Amino acid sequence: MENTRSVLISSSFIVLTLLFISAIIFNDKPYLLICFAIMLITAVPLFARFELRQIGSKEIVLLAVLAAIAAMSRVPFAPIPSVQPTTFVIIVSAIALGPEAGFLIGATAAIVSNIFLGQGPWTPWQMYAWGMAGMMAGFLRNTWFLNNKWGLMGFGFAVGFFFGWFMNLWFIMGFIGDISWNIFISAYVASFYFDLAHALSNVFFLGLFSAGWIRILERFQRKYGILSAGGYG
Repeated sequence: MENTRSVLISSSFIVLTLLFISAIIFNDKPYLLICFAIMLITAVPLFARFELRQIGSKEIVLLAVLAAIAAMSRVPFAPIPSVQPTTFVIIVSAIALGPEAGFLIGATAAIVSNIFLGQGPWTPWQMYAWGMAGMMAGFLRNTWFLNNKWGLMGFGFAVGFFFGWFMNLWFIMGFIGDISWNIFISAYVASFYFDLAHALSNVFFLGLFSAGWIRILERFQRKYGILSAGGYG
């Protein structure tokens, strides 16, 4: 548990550092190289899991399938700005399977969905934001807050705004040279509608479907004896 948490937290801070370096020093020009570097660091928890506990093919398949579902669920909703079930799939997967699974599914979903929607310097930032959303949901999954339906919906609402606020940093640092408080305020005010749409869509999907999804994933976990609490914590 502690080893997994340390690896996840260390990886997340390294990824965040790379994001700021790419935006400030390189102006995000080598975004593809940065994206591959972040993918590599994101996979560190998976490699650590190989060392800490033998991982089976069923576990790999389950993580891949959930990442694919999270990614592809974003594509049909692309015409509606900021509305997609991706965050919902990441959160419920993390609650059922743990923070490491949430981190990997979130980061993978971003780059896979952007194969269809367009890769760019925003991709690694989305990977980090969704990966952190999954990781935090996994860390908090045993708290009374996320075990309560209203608390879970509140968490989804907050994640919608935090995701948008984090992506605003990339926009400001990548496209605006002179940064000031007026620029920050203008950017965050302009994104309010999109952040609200994301937050409300999370509430909608979590409110209607979270119980069923979590129950199915936990049943799958127990039936096949994979991704046990001892492994992910």
